[in-house]
Parts: sequence; C-alpha cells; structure tokens
Amino acid sequence: MKIIPPCGIPLQREKLKIKNFWTAMFENNKLTILLGIKYPIIQGGMAGVSESSLASAVSNAGGLGVIGSGFAPADWLDEEVKKTQQLTDKPFGVNLLLQNPGAADLVKVVIDRKVPVIFTGGGNPLPIMPYLKSAGIKVIPVVPYVRLAVKMEQSGADAVVLEGLESGGHIGESTTFCLIPQASAEVKKIPLIAAGGIYDGRTFAAALLLGANGVQIGTRFMVSNECQVHENYKQAILDAKDEDITVIARFTGHPVRVIKNKFVDTIRKIEEKNPYPEEVKADRFAGSKVGAGNIDMSPLLCGICAGGVKERKSCLEIIDEIINDGCARLRAASNLID
Repeated sequence: MKIIPPCGIPLQREKLKIKNFWTAMFENNKLTILLGIKYPIIQGGMAGVSESSLASAVSNAGGLGVIGSGFAPADWLDEEVKKTQQLTDKPFGVNLLLQNPGAADLVKVVIDRKVPVIFTGGGNPLPIMPYLKSAGIKVIPVVPYVRLAVKMEQSGADAVVLEGLESGGHIGESTTFCLIPQASAEVKKIPLIAAGGIYDGRTFAAALLLGANGVQIGTRFMVSNECQVHENYKQAILDAKDEDITVIARFTGHPVRVIKNKFVDTIRKIEEKNPYPEEVKADRFAGSKVGAGNIDMSPLLCGICAGGVKERKSCLEIIDEIINDGCARLRAASNLID
C-alpha cells in the first residue's frame, strides 16, 4: 500500500526508514527547495526580538533565520544584516513592517545588502514587490486570511505565510487549524507556510498534515539561548500558562496578543475611556525588548503556545527536537492507515 506524505512524494510505507523519510519530507519539499534550507522551519521576524544573533543561529541550525526590522531605522537594519552575514553563510531573511515611515529606506538596505528573502507585514507589499524581485530577492508576505494568500500567489509572491490568531503580536481573527487546510485547497503554485501556535514536533507535524509546506515559529525561539531579549522576558514566557495570555487593543483594528501584566491593565483602562484608535498607536507594541528587565510595564508579546514552552535550549536543539519528534509522529500517523 502506498501513502502520500504532506510533501506529495509517494512512498512504500513498509520500506520507509527515517533517513528516507527525511529525504522525502525535506529535501524534496517546495519550501526548502525555494529557500535553499535544510528544514522547512522559518523563525518569525519579531520586531525588537529577532536580530543577528538569533537569525544567524536559526539559519546555522538548518532553518531560516529572519531579522525583524519593525519601526527600526535603516542604519540599524544595515548593521544587523552585516552582522548576520558575518555569523552565517546560510540563507536568512528580513521582515519588513510596511507601517514603518522609513520602509522605503529599509527596502534600499535589503537590496544593497543582497538579502535573499524578504517577509512583509503590516501593509500592502505589492508596490515594493517589483523592486525586490527585480533584485533577485524572494518575497514572502505574511497574511491573516485565505483570500489574501490567494491574492499574493496571483500577484507573484514566492511563498506566503498564513498566520492564525494563536500567534503573538498583531493577530487576525481565524485559527491556524482552520486557515491552513482552506488555503492549501486554494494556494497551489507556491509554498504555504503555517504560523501561529506551532512550537514542537506535534504542532509541526499537524501543520504539515493540514497542508502546509513549512512552518513559522516565533515564541519558541524567543526563549532560545541565542535570543537577546531580557532574561526576565524569557522567564515570563516559560512561566506563562494559556490563561495568562490575552489580546488587547482590539478597538484599534490591530489587536495584539500579550502576556497579562500591569502594562495590559493600563491599556485596558485606556480602552474603557473609549479613545480614538490613534491614541493607542501600533508602534507602542512594536518591539519587545524589556528595558532593565521591567516586565511589568512592557508589552510582552507572545503566542498562546507559551503555555507549552517550558525549557530554554539552543536554536540547534530546538530545531533538532522539532524535526525528530515531528518525523516520528508523522511516521506513527501513517501506521494508523492500516
């Protein structure tokens, strides 16, 4: 009896060995081929969190590290790209927040520095896409709806990240569990990357079974040894349970998922006064470095999956664990067919 793994490669289950399974799943995977990486794992481009140390560690471990530019100026991004190029010879990417007033200058940096992959969020990427693609840069928009994923494919995107509301930071309204199978039925030509709620082998395997070609992971990498956020922030994530994580600023149209703390209480009091959306600006949530370890009055962006994240490890250990456990679970799931 033949089975068809998520990558679409027919194999004889009785002859399947781990090495062959890895080859089928990853070496022939649309996303790994597109990006030239070993495993279909993307590190989320988290503003104020993802910089050269984290991005290079993820890339060196076989995934794709991503620098999160957020509202940073062009000179900061230029320096972080140069550092990353010194720390790894593997592919890496940059996430461009299109709400940044200096986004045009950031685009110049990534073109000048020959960054291989760009992720976009917080705005319409279509106006800048021709400039990036003409420079040989792969463009991967991050979107919250199936309709937008289809639009990006039609508009020439190289891949698309479909992000569920389980993720940290700014979120949409649909779950990863529902978005991915619906999108996989519509997005046929380019790789589909699942994001939101993915942090271990089980959730990695589930995303592939739902129809994704790869995953984007943020919260799990925030507590990695190489991530430069404050230790108090990391500990807050490790201590958090699912009920400790909430959403604020819904009235602005840009809701944000964070860990409950005094900062959240302050925003909630502002919301009770029925303010204009402009009074709670998006940039107050962009960037999650906790100055001097003050986790009480800082926005602690993280996903619901923090409730399942309990250990600090290196990026290499995290990726190895996800791949090994994910493969084992996919092979076990195939046994259920008989």
